[in-house]
Amino acid sequence: MRKIVANTFLSLDGVMQAPGGAGEDPSGGFDLEGWSVNYWDETMGRRVGEIMGSRFDLLLGRKTYQIFAAHWPRATDEEAAGPLNKATKYVVSNTLDRADWGPSQILRGDVVPQIQHLKEQDGPELQVHGSSVLVQTLMKHSLIDQYNLMIFPVVLGHGKRLFGEGAIPAGWRQTFCSAASSGVIIATYEPAGPIQLGTFRLPDE
Repeated sequence: MRKIVANTFLSLDGVMQAPGGAGEDPSGGFDLEGWSVNYWDETMGRRVGEIMGSRFDLLLGRKTYQIFAAHWPRATDEEAAGPLNKATKYVVSNTLDRADWGPSQILRGDVVPQIQHLKEQDGPELQVHGSSVLVQTLMKHSLIDQYNLMIFPVVLGHGKRLFGEGAIPAGWRQTFCSAASSGVIIATYEPAGPIQLGTFRLPDE
């Protein structure tokens, strides 16, 4: 069984849209593209290296695939570019005609059973980067096994959020946490079963 791991840059108010720069995703009138760029430090780079240090495949939405395909084949940072370029890319799209950043395979139509089948196969973990629409689908069907989050000390006020109205209530346990010098919180979460409810009310209240 393969794990699906969602790697997400996140603002304090839960926005994940366009952290990397202008033109990445201005949909919905989003005008704060590139909000993560000036917070990067060695601690974050080291953690990304750990996450990408083992073999993995990619599961991406169309927009993220196109952004990555335009950047990583030309990137000079071999530590990051090498694993991404070599990984098999599974691209969820009903509109993409071809996927030339290979090796790649386009998943069309009802993608949930196709992704479930991928999970059941032997192979490396499936990493999801960005891909906000795809992530919502994966959440809805409880297909995400791990979140690697980098939570930035910014409030954006609008934009696509990681946990939207379709999020399923569930408990998650933290398995890793550190802080960057820039104030970014780097944390990993894995499923911990149903939410355990309780109360702070006194018995006579």
